[in-house]
Amino acid sequence: MSLTSRLSNGWEMGMTSLHVLRNNPKLLLFPVFSTLSLLMVLATFFGGIAIVWGLDFGEWTTNADGSPLQYLLLFGYYLVNYFVIVFFNVGLVYSAKRIFEGHEVTLTEGLNFSYSRIGVILQWAVLAATVGVVLKTLQENLGWIGKIIVGLIGMVWSIATYFVVPVLAFENLPPIEAVKRSGAIIKEKWGESLSANIGFGVFFLVGYLVIIAGGFLIGYLVHPLVGVAIGMLAALVLHTVVSAAQTVFLAAAYQHVNNDPYGDFSGEVLDGMFVRK
Repeated sequence: MSLTSRLSNGWEMGMTSLHVLRNNPKLLLFPVFSTLSLLMVLATFFGGIAIVWGLDFGEWTTNADGSPLQYLLLFGYYLVNYFVIVFFNVGLVYSAKRIFEGHEVTLTEGLNFSYSRIGVILQWAVLAATVGVVLKTLQENLGWIGKIIVGLIGMVWSIATYFVVPVLAFENLPPIEAVKRSGAIIKEKWGESLSANIGFGVFFLVGYLVIIAGGFLIGYLVHPLVGVAIGMLAALVLHTVVSAAQTVFLAAAYQHVNNDPYGDFSGEVLDGMFVRK
């Protein structure tokens, strides 16, 4: 598949995802509440520890000493981060699935479904946090070799766990089995030698170009601080919308793999989400 075709497919799947969001704006509430929840929980988490121990987290994160306490706190950070993100993404893929099947959805219904999967979500967060700490440790202790190793492992991990969220949602498997099932889906559908296709990065690129240009223009016409503030807000909106669009696409791809309804998405585009190397 040529670069032009990959860009075209990426643009088409992104636009279809945005079309779903436009027709069902309630879906955007999942990433919004995810972001707000994550900010509140992490502020409480780090703020409470800073008050008790008086730690300087800015210095702590940039000057790692490899102490057990540091790795414990890092594990806690990853655990909260993965749990919150996956909890709301499970609700979003469930809601997208319902929409593809022709049903109306509500935020409450989606959150109730996520709550019904809270056990496997927590188990997955523990596994993902453990992997994150191990990779961070390798990166810090093996120098440039560690960075290469972590990069390669991270790439394989990202592809192998691509379908973990819908697998957790609809197959209710424990984390190790969810990873195996996600990897099996990709292997069965796209083969063993593959790489991720160009997708939503196009939207981030276009979005940031517009935000930077708009920020400079507003900063020039009004005030630099106003331009920066609006640019930061626009970037937050961009990430919220594109994140929701990515999860909607993930739900459609999972539906397609299982021969279930996937809305207005193109089966050909879904088949091209991964390309053979």
